Amino acid sequence: MEQTEGAGAAAKVYTTYRSLLFALAYRMLGSVMDAEDIVQEAFLAMSEMKVEDVRHPKAYLCKIVTNRCIDRLRSASKQREVYVGPWLPEPLVETSHSVVDEPFSSYMQKESLSTAYLLLLQQLSWVERAVFLLREVLQYEYDEIAEIVGKSSTNCRQIFRRAKLAISGIPEDERELAGVNVQQKETTLVEQFVQALASGNMPQLLSIVKEGAVLYSDGGGKVRAAVRPIVGADRIAAFFFGLQEKQLPEGNSFAFAPVNGATGVIGYAYGQPYFVLTVEIREEQIASLYLVVNPDKLKHVVPINS
Repeated sequence: MEQTEGAGAAAKVYTTYRSLLFALAYRMLGSVMDAEDIVQEAFLAMSEMKVEDVRHPKAYLCKIVTNRCIDRLRSASKQREVYVGPWLPEPLVETSHSVVDEPFSSYMQKESLSTAYLLLLQQLSWVERAVFLLREVLQYEYDEIAEIVGKSSTNCRQIFRRAKLAISGIPEDERELAGVNVQQKETTLVEQFVQALASGNMPQLLSIVKEGAVLYSDGGGKVRAAVRPIVGADRIAAFFFGLQEKQLPEGNSFAFAPVNGATGVIGYAYGQPYFVLTVEIREEQIASLYLVVNPDKLKHVVPINS
């Protein structure tokens, strides 16, 4: 009987805090699969203890996740230094199994999950990132944050101020989920971009993409991709038209899907994902494009026939 009650309490804790912990781990790491692994590890660690011995499950679990994320980042730092080409976070697709079993919670909706935002987070130190996310995203008090990261509350307050200043590179209205009208404009632009590519309409594409736009292409040395950012609407157009003519696999198709809180494009070859494209919109034009083709970063994206 006691074992059944303990299992029930553990299941309740899992249901209550899973989304919160995933939100923290994904923003810390920029990896869907690693974030899911760490969340599972945190609950396994807690399952080895008596539920009644953990007085504050939320703080306890956040501390485990934060520390394991930092350990993971440290062990991966050398790999990041020799990474081939631009590094982009794993795309968080709303239909992937990481979120299909439950809707986006308020923790996933509090701020933008845009690739641009996640890249800014990656520029923070590990401790800065943890403090910033615990305060900005999860609304923790400084005393609670101090206990999790092992710093004084005063120090955490100073770390947060520095981190927020660094994150201010993205305007406030782009760090929060856009309103319906803005989201609709974004969806329309992405659809027009794909239509222009499919029809070979260069003038239409150039009217959608800002003149000084930048394309970041992440192949990770696994598949062919641009190892340096491509700057300029004309060069970006040439890249995509060349890709379409020479490198698209047979049996390819495209689908629009919510990716990182915005409208993205998923490319499929015989139903299997082979790229995810997201964009950043400024002044009603596409200002940045983020193309993930590294197959290791697409393993969590559900095939189109699933």
